[in-house]
Amino acid sequence: MNPGLAFARSRNLPRAAAGALVVALATSLFAGARVDIPDFRYLVDYGIPVAAVAPVAHAVVLGSTLHSPMADLEHTAAQPMTLIRRLHLLALTLLAACLSALPLLFGLSADIAAASVRNAVGYLGLAGISARFFGSGLAWLLPLGTFGPTLLLGVAPDNTPEWWAWSIHAPSAAGALTTAVLLWLAALLLPTAPPRPDDRAEA
Repeated sequence: MNPGLAFARSRNLPRAAAGALVVALATSLFAGARVDIPDFRYLVDYGIPVAAVAPVAHAVVLGSTLHSPMADLEHTAAQPMTLIRRLHLLALTLLAACLSALPLLFGLSADIAAASVRNAVGYLGLAGISARFFGSGLAWLLPLGTFGPTLLLGVAPDNTPEWWAWSIHAPSAAGALTTAVLLWLAALLLPTAPPRPDDRAEA
C-alpha cells in the first residue's frame, strides 16, 4: 500500500474529510445567516457570519486526524515523522481553506469567505499546538477552549471586537490575519513531541 495512503487511513482522514465537507455544505445553506454574540457583559448588537464560525468545526473534525493510533511505533520509526506530520498539517489546512471558501458558490461574499479562510488557518494552528502540548487526542481543546471566551467576552463596550478576539474581527483586519498565520506557523514549526501516555493508552 502507498505510504501516504496508509498514513491517511490510519488517522481516519477520509472520514474526517467527509465530516468537514458536511460542515461546509451546511454552512453553504446558511451562507447569509449570522450568530449573535450573547449579551453577557454589555448590551451589544454584534453578530458573526455563520461562515466565519464554521472553521472551528473544521479544526475540531480535521484536528482529530492528528491523533496517531500507533504513536509508539511512529516515534521509533526509522524514517523521521516530523516532515510527514508537517505535510499532514499543511494538507489539512489546504482542505479546510477550500471548504471554507465553498460557500462562495452559494452567494457568500468574498470578504466573509476571506475571514472564514483566515479563521480556518488560525484554528487549525491552535489544533496543532493543542496536539503538541496536550496530546494528539486533545487537538480540539484549544480551538473550542478559545472560541467560547471569544463569544462570551470578545466584544468591547463600544460594540467592537476586543484586540485578542482575532476570529471575530473584520476580514480586513491585518492584526487578525497576522495572529492566525502566527498560530499556524507555531503549530508547523513546533518540534515533534514524544508520544504521551494518553496517546499510548488510546493506541
